[in-house]
Amino acid sequence: MIMNLLFALTCLLLNLTHCFSPKKLNISAATTSDADWSIAGATWYGSPTGYGSDGGACGYGTAVAQPPFSSMVSAGGASLFKSGKGCGACYQIKCTSKSACSKKPVTVVITDECPGCVTESVHFDLSGTAFGAMAISGEDSQLRNAGVLQILYRKVECNYIGKTVTFQVDKGSNAYYFAALVEYENGDGEIGRVELKQALDSDKWLSMSQLWGAVWKLDVSSPLRAPLSLRVTSLDSGETVVASDVIPAGWQPGSIYKSNVNFQV
Repeated sequence: MIMNLLFALTCLLLNLTHCFSPKKLNISAATTSDADWSIAGATWYGSPTGYGSDGGACGYGTAVAQPPFSSMVSAGGASLFKSGKGCGACYQIKCTSKSACSKKPVTVVITDECPGCVTESVHFDLSGTAFGAMAISGEDSQLRNAGVLQILYRKVECNYIGKTVTFQVDKGSNAYYFAALVEYENGDGEIGRVELKQALDSDKWLSMSQLWGAVWKLDVSSPLRAPLSLRVTSLDSGETVVASDVIPAGWQPGSIYKSNVNFQV
């Protein structure tokens, strides 16, 4: 009883948005075990019910309009985009500061950069769809007219049900230059390192470098020997998965190759 009274008094003295007792929530993307809500700014771009942009600084292209992204995406300011290392990260967001806010959390994925979002230390420039999803049913248009919105956010684990880590080979790739977009990483969502191993080379992993966004590349002096295996390491947890022989012999630039692995959630 004494502890409960102390907690209540503390909440009266502090901003109530910070008085959150962490717990697991029954949502598609599992929350981290002890994550608190933090304050961020939010705006939206693109069409009111759209998916932001056709391009995007992460490289996902129009895939953001399709499942599993389903337009629930956001461009991130510098602290979220992390020079491209933040691509693929999942966040819960909710708004409570306006009458049109539902106060219920929704999950979004970082798929683009917002270089102009520098006013707040953390800023989400959401797709019109994601911004409207924070509203009470039928009041999404009212919420989108609110200007810069104060929201609450926390990082959560990504959980792309039924998806495995996927590699979309860059159209400019050839025998001496290999680049690929890495998609649908469960867990952290963010990529810290990508390595490549050639056929008949059981021990030697070659470090790839981040080209831009979620696209990683490797230059070699002799022709690559397929099938190629790719090893992906998450940025935060350091967990690693190996997609053995995921890029087959006779691979083609522009093609998409699905692995049979993903990170644990």
